[in-house]
Amino acid sequence: MQKLAIGMFDSGVGGMTVFKEVKELLPHEHIIYFGDTARVPYGNKSPQMVTKYALESALFLLTKGIKLLIIACNTSSAFALQILQRRMPVPVIGVISPGATEAVRHTKSGRVGVIGTRTTIKSMAYERSIRKLNANMEVFSRACPLFVPIVEEGLEHDEIARLMAEKYLGDLRETGIDVLVMGCTHYPVLEDVIRQTMGSGVEIVHSGKETAKEAFKILEERDLFNKRGRGKYEYFVTDSPESFHEIGGRILGEALTHVKSLKSLNYRDLLFSS
Repeated sequence: MQKLAIGMFDSGVGGMTVFKEVKELLPHEHIIYFGDTARVPYGNKSPQMVTKYALESALFLLTKGIKLLIIACNTSSAFALQILQRRMPVPVIGVISPGATEAVRHTKSGRVGVIGTRTTIKSMAYERSIRKLNANMEVFSRACPLFVPIVEEGLEHDEIARLMAEKYLGDLRETGIDVLVMGCTHYPVLEDVIRQTMGSGVEIVHSGKETAKEAFKILEERDLFNKRGRGKYEYFVTDSPESFHEIGGRILGEALTHVKSLKSLNYRDLLFSS
């Protein structure tokens, strides 16, 4: 079991922000990342469709031999976490609870902002998680639907990123929040422009580090650490890997290797893909 991989999936390349944190905290582990790049973004899909995609991704990773599954996608975490925790024979963790915990820890005013996809915001998953930790918290949520395609197209340094950040976040500056949770794993790629838009008085939070810490805790409790050797990393995508190579490498700070493209979106085919 110790030699088995950590499986991780996202709708595209954004989950690499979580991958990076897990890789740094658990340097000896074999990590398999699945990016459903052909069907990104998930944030404009129905809860039923998101759950279907999440189950397909999880089943594929399960066939690769994993000891832990990380849902590196806020939208999938909002709708599919409990289902996967019931159905998968390995521990499953999402990114919403760790992000909520970090936000509550950092706020001094008790006023927290959350940005995410339409589906994640509509689910109120962050609001519930934050208020479960502290019922007195005020939560201000905003959907930022174009942030994901901006990241996927590699436009995080383009003027369009600044314009959309101002459009989506301008009114949040007036709410008095002192913490802003980036409730989508793609959004840390836009952290610089988000920070510039919100100003120095707002702490920016994303859940990658806290999710990595939770993964560490689970492996420690179950004596599942791979304690020797260098980490091994594999990447699977459902569309052309060129964009994933470019953006994922930029997020990780190193060139990606072993990226494989799966030709079919049907989960029965995915299960038997090499």
